Amino acid sequence: MVYLMPSMDTEEWEMYPSPCFGAEIIEYTSISEDGDDQERDLAVSLDAILPDDLLEKVLSMLPVVSVIRSESVCKRWHDVVHVLRCTLNRMVPQKPWYFMFTCSDEVVSGFAYDPSLLKWYNFDFPCIEKSNWSTSSSAGLVCLMDGDNTNRVFVCNPITKDWKRLADAPGGRSADYSALAISASRKSHGYTVVVARCNQVPGEYYLWELSIILYDSETSEWITPFKEVLHRWRGGEECIICEGVLYYLVYSTGILVNEEHRHRVLIYDLTSRHYPTSLMSMAIPVPCSLTCVRLMNLREKLIMVGGIGKQDRAGIIKGIGIWQLCNKEWHEVSRMPHKFFQGFGEFDDVFASSGADDLIYIQSYGSPALLTFDMSQKLWKWSVKSPMMKRFPLQLFTGFSFVPRLDITS
Repeated sequence: MVYLMPSMDTEEWEMYPSPCFGAEIIEYTSISEDGDDQERDLAVSLDAILPDDLLEKVLSMLPVVSVIRSESVCKRWHDVVHVLRCTLNRMVPQKPWYFMFTCSDEVVSGFAYDPSLLKWYNFDFPCIEKSNWSTSSSAGLVCLMDGDNTNRVFVCNPITKDWKRLADAPGGRSADYSALAISASRKSHGYTVVVARCNQVPGEYYLWELSIILYDSETSEWITPFKEVLHRWRGGEECIICEGVLYYLVYSTGILVNEEHRHRVLIYDLTSRHYPTSLMSMAIPVPCSLTCVRLMNLREKLIMVGGIGKQDRAGIIKGIGIWQLCNKEWHEVSRMPHKFFQGFGEFDDVFASSGADDLIYIQSYGSPALLTFDMSQKLWKWSVKSPMMKRFPLQLFTGFSFVPRLDITS
């Protein structure tokens, strides 16, 4: 049997055979200082006397890369890791990784950053074929939607390479705007996928039809529980699920007196059977003029990252801020210090940001530099330098985060 693991020397995600050697007694020779005859003693390895449950506990505390490597130590360790793989929630939560790749029409391949070991791995992501695909991650699973055919939706575990294609999503092959979100249970294999589609009503510049399409892994079926025609607002490509609630970013298509309110967040309760007649009536304005807004679920708290626009030129950003939604009001968490903002070099009005648990990643499209923000410590910090290189002036980079897990399947 073959298992995926990163090489200790090259730090590449490669294929290695799993050996089947058992724990053994180590025999060694003791040499006395006075030249007495050597005595042969037997020393029992710690592995031989450590009970399976304690060994499992020790391995479960390691970073996921170390756990994968430990499979090759011996047959017993391989069996213990197999138990960890097959039993949910045995391993301690892992810090989210960041997968970085270039924007092109070629097959997507890139590097994954591990913040626990401060290392980059050469990483081939399963399923994803082009850089224009939409992505969303939750609890170890990553959902992907084909940018050219939004009927095609996949769910995968990027660490184990387990993946599946879902039944075709309803609503046609394409939409003017499509957003994707997944929410996976940390206690079971169940997950929910949401595709929000928004199409302009033919012949009506200010009218946009919004459809929320829902997939349940338990039934393996899609349903369309909600539709609404938006007036002077349109949907976009950004949504997230947090505590069973869908948050969806919409944009103004009309002329606004106050530029700060040109974005709003719609709220839709996925668990309620009483569907509202209008989501716009409960929409929450963003706190200020923002661009390149991203929504994130960090420990079931809604977090928003956005570029803060200049007063006279809203499309040009003067900084990046982080906010948290509390009781339908935005509270500022932090703003990127100017020294970090300058450090990107080629920062314009587009950048990638994503996160999970307590960690947020921010990356300029024009540079492979990666910045992290720790929510618990309120700490900004550069990652270890990315191995990706900018080979020509217009080369663009992007990426997204995911939590590495061995114990969840698609």
